[in-house]
Amino acid sequence: MASSVEQSPFFQQQKAKGIIVVKDPPKFDLESYISNYDGLTRINRLHHIGATSMYLSVDAYRMAITEAKRGKCPKLYIDLVEEFGGISPNDPLALADMAWAERRTRDNKDELDKLDHELKSYKNNLIKESIRMGNEDLGHFHYASGDFANAHKAYYRMREHCTSAKHIADMTLRLAYVSVAQKQWHAVTSHLAKVESSQLKGDEKTKLEPVVSAVTGLAQMCNVSLRDAATNFIRTSPNYLTLEPAAGITWQREVLSGNDVAVYGGLCALASMDRSELQQHVLTNSDFRNFLELEPHIRRAITLFCNSKYSACLEVLEGYRTDYLLDLYLSRVLGTIYQRIRTKSIVQYFIPFSCVTLDEMATKFALTGEYASIEDELEDLINAGVLNARIDLVDRLLISPPTNLRYTVHTDALAMAEDYDHTLRLRLTRLNLAAADMVVRPEKEKDKSGPPGLGEGIGASLRGLGSRMGLT
Repeated sequence: MASSVEQSPFFQQQKAKGIIVVKDPPKFDLESYISNYDGLTRINRLHHIGATSMYLSVDAYRMAITEAKRGKCPKLYIDLVEEFGGISPNDPLALADMAWAERRTRDNKDELDKLDHELKSYKNNLIKESIRMGNEDLGHFHYASGDFANAHKAYYRMREHCTSAKHIADMTLRLAYVSVAQKQWHAVTSHLAKVESSQLKGDEKTKLEPVVSAVTGLAQMCNVSLRDAATNFIRTSPNYLTLEPAAGITWQREVLSGNDVAVYGGLCALASMDRSELQQHVLTNSDFRNFLELEPHIRRAITLFCNSKYSACLEVLEGYRTDYLLDLYLSRVLGTIYQRIRTKSIVQYFIPFSCVTLDEMATKFALTGEYASIEDELEDLINAGVLNARIDLVDRLLISPPTNLRYTVHTDALAMAEDYDHTLRLRLTRLNLAAADMVVRPEKEKDKSGPPGLGEGIGASLRGLGSRMGLT
């Protein structure tokens, strides 16, 4: 079965397009994994797994087609069936149910006409709350039927009819939700920033903070702003795991699960933070620990990195590469994240040594297929200015450039002495001014309502100095 799937027209086209195709089986169970999600993200994740994994392709497409047929988007259903037909043409689900698609299309048209008619009657009656809810229902319908552009327009039209800060926040969250489906990550970040700066107070604002931080982290990760993404994932409150629906959306099931926050946050932190920051902001973070408990291998990888066991850390991550390539969002940036972690590991490993054999480097950092040899990878790091070293191809050594430690120590000592001398002179000047009574003091007897003017204070100080010098 696996060989027939590999030779199927669909996967041959995927390879021709340069799309990554995964042959190895993942560590997760498909049914257990997908049970964490609902709604459109469930179908999208199944679709991505089916189009990427040869091992899970048939099962993923079967589940995705079944889910799509329960929804309101006949186009999505037909597209999934056509793709599945290129993988397993003899499967019963590879034949589209056109009668259902036509019936669903008619039902969608009838429902849309009904919603449009209701909205027009609300506008004629000038009832702001009814108009707002009518646009919201229209947005829900367009989203469910896969028309994200019109869903965005319908939700945006709610703005002028919102009568409270909560209405505005809910509308903006809906806009962010649609933007996630469209993968317009800059728009997601913009909408969530508006939610964060909204006029909500108390429990209402506290309730939305985990959603804002988690989904902002997702958008920044997809834009390869890994440092900002890590910061937002790490500060996500553990309340996110049990959060009630916000704006009618169960975010931890319809967008990001708690496991996703742990994996995305841990990998972004590994790629963008040094060891002390990882220890302080990740491992000892009591809030983020609740997420890391869901994915213990991520915590183990971070711990190994902080303990300078870089090869073991990379080995753990490589063991889960297949799983992450099947993730809807992580797969797009996984190569960048893994390469940054590997680069950091090589640089940190070499710091204590004056020279290391190339064979030892090749053993510690096994090649992942991007380079033909360890020499090529080290050469690129040196040319990029990331690794301060030289390669000796004769003796096959990676050599740290010689440094004059005595000169460095003397330079630091002189700079420290100059700084100390400057600070001491400033303090002596202040003491001399105080001893000469050249200070500005308020005249309490003359004006009890406030301090005197600057001129009066300076004049009094100068008169006192003159009297002591015998000038008056």
